[in-house]
Formats: sequence, structure tokens, C-alpha cells
Amino acid sequence: MFTTGFTLAVTFAIILIAMFLLWILSVVRHNAAIVDPFWGAGFALVAWAAFLMHWPSAPRTTLLCVLTTVWGLRLSLFLLWRNWGTTEDRRYAAMRSHHGANFWWISLFTVFLLQAFLLWFISLPVQIAICSNRASPLGVLDALGLCFWIVGMFFETTADWQLARFKRDPQNASKVLDRGVWRYSRHPNYFGDFCVWWGIYLIAAAGGAWSTLLSPLVMSILLMKVSGVPLLESTVVDRRPEYADYQSRTNAFFPGPPK
Repeated sequence: MFTTGFTLAVTFAIILIAMFLLWILSVVRHNAAIVDPFWGAGFALVAWAAFLMHWPSAPRTTLLCVLTTVWGLRLSLFLLWRNWGTTEDRRYAAMRSHHGANFWWISLFTVFLLQAFLLWFISLPVQIAICSNRASPLGVLDALGLCFWIVGMFFETTADWQLARFKRDPQNASKVLDRGVWRYSRHPNYFGDFCVWWGIYLIAAAGGAWSTLLSPLVMSILLMKVSGVPLLESTVVDRRPEYADYQSRTNAFFPGPPK
């Protein structure tokens, strides 16, 4: 049986190598946005690498791997479908414009390796629980975590589907989606991510990974304060004038009745 430290070192190496190869592809294709579809799949890659190093596994660790994989592959496949055949996302295009000819190597650190570390760190609850491999029966905390995960998957999947359908109509080019789950939160997909990872943390904590509390906290901060809500809303009013009114009557993150 491998030690926890060795397992974490191997998973970190795997995700670094994967991101490095993806960076090379991004340089060749002149498109850093290819990192986005890998984000969810990367979590599944890390989870199963740790899982295979600690086989045979307890039911809880199998559950954690399955939940992480379902969430990760759904997200990756959705982003791959959404971005297929499109130009580079405006976030990366703006970075490319800012750094100019140096972006090809700067992106290795500011985009790919940074995301590699965040992915590995956020997935620590799953990894530590797998390393602990406790065979204790599933209990109340596991059930609570599963409920959080189900709620999160509902919000995230529904929000992505409703927004994709909305954007398919050319008449909605400058309009704001304020129906369905978007009526109750301006970012229901991010709220879904939030619930999923707190749910996974609760299940992992039941398996001995209490010490990894910082991982879901970092994910929450990223979603609410850094790369999620603030980044998306920094330019959306310029592109969609109706968004200011939508902001005034709709919760930013946690769903609630419109004001």
C-alpha cells in the first residue's frame, strides 16, 4: 500500500504532465481556452489515479470517485461541446493581447500550471479520503454530502442547459436570461459547483479527510470572489445593457426570490 505523501506526489505529477502537454497543444493551436474542457476531467483523472493506488477500496472511496467523475465528465463534455469550433474565449484573448508575443510562455504559468495546482489542491478531500480508505459504513454525513451533490448537479446541469438553449436564439444576442433557475440566481451554475464540492467534502470528511477544509473553501472563494462571479460580471453590463436591472433584482450567488 502506498503512503499518502507518495500518492499525493504521484497525482500532482500526473496533473502537471497533463497540463504541460495541453499547454503545448494550446501553443500549436494558438488557443489557451482548450484548458477549460480539461478542468472537470482533470479531477476525475486525479481521483482514479489515487483510487488505483489504494485498491481494493472501501465503498466510500468508490462513491467519491464516481461522484467526482460524473461531475467532471459532464462539465468537460459540456464545455467541449460549447467551445467546439469557436474562437479563443475573450478572457484568454484579453490576456494574449496584454502580454503580446510573450503570452505563449507566460500562459504556461498563469493559466496551465496555476490551474494544475488549483485542481490538485481542490481535489485533496477526495485524495485524502482515498488514502485513508476507511471501511466504516456509510452514515448520516455521507447522506448529507450526497444531498448537497445532487442539489449542485441539478443547478449546474439545468443552468447550463437553459443558458445554451437561450443563446441558440439569435434574437437573444444582447438580452439577459432571467427565467428558470436564472430567475433566482445570477450564477446558478457556480452555485451548483459550490454545492457539489461541499457535498464531496462532507463525504470525504466522513472518511477521515476533515483536515482538507481549505479545499472547498478555496473553491468557494474562487467562485464567489475571484474567477467566477466578479470576472464574468466585470464586462457583462457593457455587452448586455439589461443586466444592470437584472443585477438589482436577482441574488448574485445563492438562490432566492427576486426582489
